[in-house]
Amino acid sequence: MMDAIYTQGILMAETLQQKTKSQEKLWLIATHLGDPKAAFLLIFPLAYFLSKKTGAAIVWVAAITEWFNLIFKWMLFGERPFWWIGESHLYENNPPKVNQFASTCETGPGSPSGHAMVTAAVWWVMVSSLGSRLYSRTHSVLIAAVPYLFYLLLLVAVGLSRIFILAHFPHQVIVGSLTGLILGVILSRRVPEHRPLRFYVCCSLGLLIGTLLFHTALGQLGINLSWSISLAKKWCSHPEWIRLDTAPFSSLTRDCGAILGLGLAQHWKPEGWTLPWAPRALCLALSSMALYHVNRLPLPIQPQPLFYGLFFLKFIIVPQVVMVFIPGLVQLLTAKKKKD
Repeated sequence: MMDAIYTQGILMAETLQQKTKSQEKLWLIATHLGDPKAAFLLIFPLAYFLSKKTGAAIVWVAAITEWFNLIFKWMLFGERPFWWIGESHLYENNPPKVNQFASTCETGPGSPSGHAMVTAAVWWVMVSSLGSRLYSRTHSVLIAAVPYLFYLLLLVAVGLSRIFILAHFPHQVIVGSLTGLILGVILSRRVPEHRPLRFYVCCSLGLLIGTLLFHTALGQLGINLSWSISLAKKWCSHPEWIRLDTAPFSSLTRDCGAILGLGLAQHWKPEGWTLPWAPRALCLALSSMALYHVNRLPLPIQPQPLFYGLFFLKFIIVPQVVMVFIPGLVQLLTAKKKKD
């Protein structure tokens, strides 16, 4: 039965690539927008300078949702289209006319889609907050529904982009979107506020140690959790497209680092900086530039523990940049200008 589902998924990907080849750049933009790290590097600063509460919620929801996605992937053992085509041996005489892309060759299992799951959860926080504000100001259901329409279109675009580049099968995208929506609704109502730093330290260490113990336990049961990495390396058309930052432990260290970073930022500046709209727009621009360069910092891939340690530190820094460093700098400069 699964072979039939996978075969239909390959057919859909082939049709999508052939029928929408001219929109390839748009699909690649959509898949990059749905990347879980985009929640921390792009959506978080945008949300934070619109609403501090929403910004903090974005980090929390993104980290917890991506962690759940990692656990689900280890439990469900989902195939990915780009390696299933070769492993199934169903296409030896008639291979499908499909292409891989630089974003195709992710090394984790395929089910559920992390892009769809994190996008659904994080953007729910954004659109539900915006929709509530619009309704409270306009009392118009139609105007308040506009963000939800955007939300639906975004989920469809991200989901189709994942199918287009052979990263996921359609059912993996659907499951990821629905799971992400459920988590977004639940987690957005349970965002920790005014918690001490030790709460975030415990959360970060709890996720890290708990996941490592879970990984070890599955290994002791004879379950090889590295199976997807070997298949990705085997069937990726360009070896340089295999990146360590797509490995399961990279998402784990990113989530743990972001949670700890959120706690540190709230510890340093509990109420944040109070800035008018113009300085906030400047903060958004400067934060985006800073995070762009933080993301581009080259990390040594060997030894791998060093890579993961530095990756962890990188995402500790992200909330500090957005919530403490850049607003503090802008506050200092604007206060000095008023004084002069």
